Amino acid sequence: MALQEGDPAPDFTLPRDGGGTIGLGTFRGRKLVLYAYPKDDTPGCTQEAIAFNRLRADFAACGTEIIGVSPDSVKRHETFKRKHALDFPLIADETQALANAYGIWVEKSLYGRRYMGIERSTFLIDAQGRLARIWRKVKVEGHAEEVLAAAQAL
Repeated sequence: MALQEGDPAPDFTLPRDGGGTIGLGTFRGRKLVLYAYPKDDTPGCTQEAIAFNRLRADFAACGTEIIGVSPDSVKRHETFKRKHALDFPLIADETQALANAYGIWVEKSLYGRRYMGIERSTFLIDAQGRLARIWRKVKVEGHAEEVLAAAQAL
């Protein structure tokens, strides 16, 4: 059954850029934007990361943290983060544990080839660890601003 708004956010603990791990519990008492994207340093994923990064201070002003997650390795995340001066953590879901828990590891198709991958999605998690808003099949343009408006209203 797919996750619904109001459900408890599935817990996770995953390796992050810069070393160590991050888990959902790290953010208890604060709001969290968990945005999932297919691959570091691709056009849409880069545009999305830059948009969230540009609004980082506005998210912080309303008590909201940001985390990006993809199946890429920590090393790849570190390169991507450094290249685009990203100021929020990127976590590596190489085993798709988080993607499966959140229901975003899906069959995709590109030029007739079918494969499994991340469905671009964003989860706004409230301070109590519940899914306040869910965006699936995200279109990048204007998305970070929409998530910010939801976080400010929460």
